[in-house]
Amino acid sequence: MRHKPVRPVARVPRRLPNEFYPTPPEATRALLSVERFDGDIWEPACGDGRIAKVLAEHGHTVVATDLHPYGHGETGVDFLRQTTPRAKHIVTNPPYGWGLADRFVVRALELTAKTGGKVAMLLNMASLAHRQRTAWWCANPPARLYAVDDIVCWPEDRYGPAPHHFTKHRYVWAVWTHGHNGPSAFWWLSGAEFRAPRPKSLTKHFNQRRLP
Repeated sequence: MRHKPVRPVARVPRRLPNEFYPTPPEATRALLSVERFDGDIWEPACGDGRIAKVLAEHGHTVVATDLHPYGHGETGVDFLRQTTPRAKHIVTNPPYGWGLADRFVVRALELTAKTGGKVAMLLNMASLAHRQRTAWWCANPPARLYAVDDIVCWPEDRYGPAPHHFTKHRYVWAVWTHGHNGPSAFWWLSGAEFRAPRPKSLTKHFNQRRLP
């Protein structure tokens, strides 16, 4: 009996290099089921293109950049140093460590203030209840928050299955719209519902759920 060779995987470090935790496609499909983006989109931490490719598949013009080379988009672009918007909207899963996600959100809001576009960030749910962030959230509330269940942001092709403790992370899409005031709306999305690409017959239903 012949056995298929097992592809070797790299040893898993405590934190992955460059905070590379790619977004499963169902997370982006879930976002697009409830949000409309009426213009081009900048994905400034594109990695290997997991978010950018889904956006493009749904008909969006995407500008994909990253500081590090992962085989997709323009590399060597430090988003935190950018002063000119490259698209109307910004959608990304930012790096989390060392306060990077906070700085990504602030820079994205500064850049989209010039375009009137939305900012959508996939964040760890724990960031919503962090004592050092509470005052900032209250001063800069997203228009909408979408909790997405049953997704794992992990490069399985590089390191094999995600460690058990990592699968317990929970994620939320935070969506800012300029001009929003008051509390954030909150809703729930199922990762499993969007795990497979939707057939064309369901496109109309898919679009009806979107918000302006």
